[in-house]
Amino acid sequence: MRFLPADATQDAALLIAARGVRAFGDGFVSVLLPLYLGELGFSAVRIGALTTATLVGSAISTLLVGFVSYRLRRRPLLMAGTLVMAATGVAFAFVHDFWPLLLIAFVGTLNPSAGDVSVFLPLEQSLLPQTVSNRQRTALFARYSLVASLVGAVGALAAGLPGVVSDQTGLGFLHALEGMFLLYALLALVALMLYRRLSPGVEAPPGVTHSPLRESRKTVLRLAALFSLDSFGGGFVVQSLLALWLFERFGLSAATAGAIFFWTGVLASLSYLVSAWLAERIGLVKTMVFTHLPANVFLALVPFMPNLPLAVLFLLLRSLLSHMDVPARNSYVMAVVTPAERPAAASVTSVPRSLASAGSPFLAGYLLSLSTFGWPLLIAGVLKGVYDLLLLAMFSRVKPPEEVAKEGEPC
Repeated sequence: MRFLPADATQDAALLIAARGVRAFGDGFVSVLLPLYLGELGFSAVRIGALTTATLVGSAISTLLVGFVSYRLRRRPLLMAGTLVMAATGVAFAFVHDFWPLLLIAFVGTLNPSAGDVSVFLPLEQSLLPQTVSNRQRTALFARYSLVASLVGAVGALAAGLPGVVSDQTGLGFLHALEGMFLLYALLALVALMLYRRLSPGVEAPPGVTHSPLRESRKTVLRLAALFSLDSFGGGFVVQSLLALWLFERFGLSAATAGAIFFWTGVLASLSYLVSAWLAERIGLVKTMVFTHLPANVFLALVPFMPNLPLAVLFLLLRSLLSHMDVPARNSYVMAVVTPAERPAAASVTSVPRSLASAGSPFLAGYLLSLSTFGWPLLIAGVLKGVYDLLLLAMFSRVKPPEEVAKEGEPC
């Protein structure tokens, strides 16, 4: 059975494979980062500050890429990103002081979230539509997200490795954690090899010159504003801080937290393929809203759960729905702009999201230092729910080309 759409090119497979490699690293880093920083003696507030620095740095680098991506080829930009990723892993393994780590977090590629907030995302997003037909675009984005989520879930499970290695070999737990950051650097080099194999044809369709936003500017800016609200809410529950809450509220080990995030990742993965099927039937915007809104209700209820099993149950229910909007959202952004505007649109919608999500981890860390109730989860659920309702109200009538064509087909 063919995994990718029938008309997808080899470049699509390479991009998805590279995304999977990066997702594995993001998976274990997002769980281990708060533990590692705690082992170094940092408070919840400082952990929140470092998380904020990673997101602010990602936003600025994504903005810079957006300014130059229509002038430069994206394959070299992706390869340069992997070199920064490798340097980030090595630096985190050997630097233990707060202020140098804050700087490294700012300029590096560490991802404290279960999703992709890095500079790689807009570059890959703008390349994927060139590798498949419009009709199969959402299906390809679904598989892109599916691989990222499944492999990221395995990465979260790998967060238990430092404990196992430490117990079996006598190696100090801190040194075992440092080894995971070196593994992160090694994964960057694997991604580099995959990006090197991309063909020249992946850069642009024939006769198309990339340009800044023009005719789609208003639409993209409105989407960017809405996505920023969603991301500001999401910043309260990036996976590193969600793990920190579980550690403090229920006293979990890294292995147990990793197992929980493994299953949330698996459930999220299953939802991606349903997303493509659902979008084909009810449209991209309705798919985003009707799956995301119930997920945010589940998230807001998690802090009220009196014990770990119920809290985990609601987190799992949330995961079953919360990521179903991702392939639909990515496909929608690429569909409502012209091919020439895709690199700029990907960056313009990604940068505000990264900036908006950057402030909330610091606030979440402060709230967690005051109470283990789970205020960040409640705030996130409410803000993200408001985003869903606004998206439906503002964009339910703005349809992508394939939905317009479908409406015009005879019954």
